[in-house]
Amino acid sequence: MSFASPLFLWFFMPLLLAALLATPRTWRNGVVAVASLVFYASGAGGTTVLLLACMVVNYLAGPRLEAGREDVDPALRKKILLGVIGFDLAVLVVWKYLGFATEQLAAIAGVVGADLPVVHLALPIGISFYTFHHISYVVDIYRGERTALRDPVSFITYIAMFPQLVAGPIVRYREISDQLPQQRTHRLDDIAAGFPRFALGLCKKVIIADSLAPLVDACFATPSHEMTFGIAWLGAVGYTLQLYFDFSGYSDMAIGLGRMLGFRLPENFARPYSSVTITEFWRRWHMSLSRWFRDYVYIPLGGNRHGVGKTYRNLGIVFVLTGFWHGANWTFLVWGLFHGALLVMERGFGWDSAPERKNARLARRALTMLLVVVGWVFFRSADLGKALVMLGHLLLPDFSGVSDAVSAATTNQRFAILVVALVIVVLPTSPVSGPYLESSRDKIANVARISLMTVGLAYAAILVAGGTFSPFLYYQF
Repeated sequence: MSFASPLFLWFFMPLLLAALLATPRTWRNGVVAVASLVFYASGAGGTTVLLLACMVVNYLAGPRLEAGREDVDPALRKKILLGVIGFDLAVLVVWKYLGFATEQLAAIAGVVGADLPVVHLALPIGISFYTFHHISYVVDIYRGERTALRDPVSFITYIAMFPQLVAGPIVRYREISDQLPQQRTHRLDDIAAGFPRFALGLCKKVIIADSLAPLVDACFATPSHEMTFGIAWLGAVGYTLQLYFDFSGYSDMAIGLGRMLGFRLPENFARPYSSVTITEFWRRWHMSLSRWFRDYVYIPLGGNRHGVGKTYRNLGIVFVLTGFWHGANWTFLVWGLFHGALLVMERGFGWDSAPERKNARLARRALTMLLVVVGWVFFRSADLGKALVMLGHLLLPDFSGVSDAVSAATTNQRFAILVVALVIVVLPTSPVSGPYLESSRDKIANVARISLMTVGLAYAAILVAGGTFSPFLYYQF
């Protein structure tokens, strides 16, 4: 079930909000937990059992990981932690990467005439996200930063909360633990604050991202012999915009839904395409993922505390993992290595800070945007060969125009939306639209909210009713 589907918008969400307002406050975690499992099962089917199994293992381990317990030996606590993390990662590796690994082994075996089977497993939706939630839960308890949840309903609410379950934001346990007690209140004010944020995300997704999708798909589906300079740039820029408005739109919807349910979920985007450096880009893009890797991988590895060489090593490890976290394909690994190399280069040459002069900042912002666009070509391409073909045409101008298929997909409406989206992302760094609409009470914010809740929401609803919405891009991760 998608947030942008008629079933969710006109049935699931209104019924859930009505149930929350009608039930006693001590029931509300239970209502959210049940609704979340129903939401997940509607899309995941039988793989819901895998989520439930992971929840059982991590829930039972939680109390035994608490610091200061006299009945649990410190060495045993560490073994339990490593065992649970090993279990969580094993589940992720088997269901997400076993097929890829067996494909590579089969290809190598084929060189010498051997025939090895390839394993095909259905990828459970959201597995990368709920694995990271589980790891955050047990590590935060082990570190003594938070205590374990004894109430299973509250635990299910944290792990399975449907706004963030399938595609984030990745909510670290310590960020939300104080919001999980059953006495949490639920007010109409939360709905009033959260709904405009949800509407903003719906408009980003349905009006902009989904309108660009056919154009982008046509460009990236172009055969190598038909690829041109124009198609390559149209596809690369189009995907850069589509991915941002799709994923940031999802995050806005998730944060808005969380607020309507009475939870404050962390921000995930802060105008990333306004970044002046790649270092700044990763402070603004998918921020919850960057924070997770910083807290649970980079810092435990030593961060930048043990010399330049180990700092670069730690950055490299983080971005290899970041790449493969997004998918089992060499293109994701190359994308991760590309960004990791850029970060190391910026740090090594002292380019990780914004220049003081305005013209220099503008030039660095343009360069950063160009490098991000190049990286997205790897991220979107089906394989490395197609990515290199498109990159080659990005760098070699020609006057071949575009193919008939791309021309047919580039309607006046889609091209206009692409231009509008491009203007939006090159606007000044602040304010960030989501938090601004949710919390600001100045006149501009009020006008924006009214416009969004009338014209924008009405147009998005028409598109949804017409069946023009598509799955969120990050559902595949």
